[in-house]
Amino acid sequence: MDYVRFGRTGLEVSRICLGCMTYGEPGRGAHTWTLDEARSRPLIRQALELGITFFDTANVYSDGTSEEIVGRALKEMARRDEIVIATKVHGRMRAGPNGAGLSRKVIFHEIDASLKRLGTDFVDLYQIHRLDPHTPIEETLEALHDVVKAGKARYVGASSMFAWQFSKAIYLARHRGWTEFISMQNHLNLLNREEEREMLPLCQDQGIAVMPWSPLARGRLARAADATTPRLETDEYGKTLYTRFPDSDRRIIDAVGTIAAARRVPRAQVALAWLLQKPGVTTPIVGASKPSHLTDAVAALGLKLSTDEITTLEAHYVPHAVAGFS
Repeated sequence: MDYVRFGRTGLEVSRICLGCMTYGEPGRGAHTWTLDEARSRPLIRQALELGITFFDTANVYSDGTSEEIVGRALKEMARRDEIVIATKVHGRMRAGPNGAGLSRKVIFHEIDASLKRLGTDFVDLYQIHRLDPHTPIEETLEALHDVVKAGKARYVGASSMFAWQFSKAIYLARHRGWTEFISMQNHLNLLNREEEREMLPLCQDQGIAVMPWSPLARGRLARAADATTPRLETDEYGKTLYTRFPDSDRRIIDAVGTIAAARRVPRAQVALAWLLQKPGVTTPIVGASKPSHLTDAVAALGLKLSTDEITTLEAHYVPHAVAGFS
């Protein structure tokens, strides 16, 4: 495992972050394909044994049961000072007023609820899952600053938004003397490269860590274009991300397959190696529902693609409409 500094901070993280949306009670929340605690724990243990120290979850994943499962497992399997736990706030956790969003009231309630589910006194990284159009960004930033000053989070981060919005938040926090965002969790993979236009250059300029979600395009880059899985068939959100450019997507997926065959490695390793070599990327968030998903992710760290291979992988991309901001 490789370890890197998290943006301009002194925090060290594993080059692979384990995304924990996969772990949660099936039928709770938006996903039916999640793994219950008994099936999740061996994968979390395997991640630790492979040297992964960075774990990302969210309050909304499986109605909070992801945080519960991950928290219990990490408390038993690892020392708290050796791991980095990240969670997120924004999505709806209950019906009625103040059950979602980024108001001061919601943030203060949800950080305490997340800490209780995770079984820890603090999270290392507390992230806004999306922007809240109904709450002034000043209110959100000051509330996050107060969460850090209360010792409930060490750092704060953000997720998918336009680069101008992220820039505004960074400089507003700096101007007011509030805790600044140190990370951007964004939608970046071979099938969606729009972040290369504005967000990646901004993050590189400001020393912001970049932790892309869906690095394998929700599994599409890990198998042939015509292959399917129960998750692909039931993943309604995924269909909103990867159904609008079928021709170019197929050509890219085929290119991944061609290089993987020539290298004699799984497709996932090629797609992740491309992302790991992308300037500005700190640590991709990799989901794992099988042991091979973890071994492939770690093996990708040692797979160095040539300039010609990268050109082949990128040749068929066409400009996309923005996807993944909601």
